[in-house]
Amino acid sequence: MGLFDRIFKGGKKKKDTRETVQTRGAHMPDLKIPVDEKFTIQFKKNGGKFIYCVSFEEVLEGLGNIIEENHWQQAAFLSLNPLLQQRFAGEDLRFTQSTSEAEVFFTTCEHLVAVDGSILVNSNQLLEKKLHEVPENIIVFATTSQLVESIGEGLKMIKKKYRKEIPTNITTLKHFNPTDENARDFRTYGSSSKHLYLLLLEDL
Repeated sequence: MGLFDRIFKGGKKKKDTRETVQTRGAHMPDLKIPVDEKFTIQFKKNGGKFIYCVSFEEVLEGLGNIIEENHWQQAAFLSLNPLLQQRFAGEDLRFTQSTSEAEVFFTTCEHLVAVDGSILVNSNQLLEKKLHEVPENIIVFATTSQLVESIGEGLKMIKKKYRKEIPTNITTLKHFNPTDENARDFRTYGSSSKHLYLLLLEDL
């Protein structure tokens, strides 16, 4: 059974656990549930949409469905990562580095943070740009090995990975639907809410 299968195909026991997590108070002790399930719960609560894929072919199919659903066939895709552009070069996407022209921000990330369902990014994805400068429509390509429990754990892994040159502009994508509540959340660092799709590839 693949990672995440139990979330969608599991029996009553998993369903009860998920409902318990969603109805617990913010200050109650955290339940010991798997990091993948915790991320899924929080990510969906934030308004994100994700497509879970077991192969890169499914990633391409999911990307095509997202583009078709939103009528983005002629849209310009902002991509600041040359390696990402190379990997999706055969998909007839119109890439640009102009934020004024782009309708969609297509990016990778550093980590997926389970505790609050956020997506940790830095200068490897954003260069020097701030979140409010990129389009409100975002597609993130990530893998299950990028899941971490907390932002602190993610930061430690970034420091370990980039020992000689730690990236700058570290921030999180968290709010994927605009509400009065998240507009006042100081953790967004002044960024606007985004509409976000996550293409999640199993690599464990």
